[in-house]
Amino acid sequence: MEEARPLKSKDLFPAIFSRHAAAYQRRLDEIMARGEARGRERAIALVEARPGMRVLDLACGPGTLTRRLAALVAPDGAVVGVDLAEGMLQLARAAGIANASFEVMDMTHLTFADSSFDAATCGHGLQFVSDLDQALGEARRVIRDDGRFAASMPVDLPGQTAWAVMRPVVDRFLPPAPQATDRQGTQKIVADAALLQAAAERAGFSGVRVEVVEEKVRWESAEHFVSMVMSWWDCAARLDGVEVDVREAFEREALAELRRVHPGPFETTARNHVLFGRA
Repeated sequence: MEEARPLKSKDLFPAIFSRHAAAYQRRLDEIMARGEARGRERAIALVEARPGMRVLDLACGPGTLTRRLAALVAPDGAVVGVDLAEGMLQLARAAGIANASFEVMDMTHLTFADSSFDAATCGHGLQFVSDLDQALGEARRVIRDDGRFAASMPVDLPGQTAWAVMRPVVDRFLPPAPQATDRQGTQKIVADAALLQAAAERAGFSGVRVEVVEEKVRWESAEHFVSMVMSWWDCAARLDGVEVDVREAFEREALAELRRVHPGPFETTARNHVLFGRA
């Protein structure tokens, strides 16, 4: 197959996540409800949101973390969620979350005034930016002095061992995933705790630390896992435009391969880097 055409992050990811926003929301709601999104949960805990606070939720998606934060700052606090994927924000706004508002905004160019927020968080969004230093610098700028910042980023692909079983099938049936080559530096930094800590310190945060948070996810069946994989951004992007018969053949073979290794329920493990710092 021909190589994937390189694209800019801002051209690639907002469109993909908008198209697959509903599937993303279902998956995230499921793992949050079961307490399996431990990286994101840790980021929420670290900002210590309290009644009356004004909190920024970066790369808020469909508002899953926003809802948790809004409940913590109620009744007179507020949470503002920003994202570049309009499809995600449509779901967030439709949820009618009290004490929350949502704006289309680039986290590397926030339009808020300096010191606009008491705290900020980001759940699995920083790994998609092309300029991590700029994104962290903007987060620092809009948080008041001594305010808290926390962000979770995946280190391993969720379900990496099961994904390895499926990967040959994915590569045989589907075109290459589109690549955002302008975020290669970001990917390198978020995968390395020391580099990530140094980036946050360059941005002006103090007391910076990076925690490694392990997540275990239970899958009821091969069907459960495959349905989730087909909505991951990279696999979903590869499925876009694929003929129905090819998509169905891919799903059948992926299920057969995974059932061979995991005939019943199984568990996967992934790691996250959770970054914390004070403004």
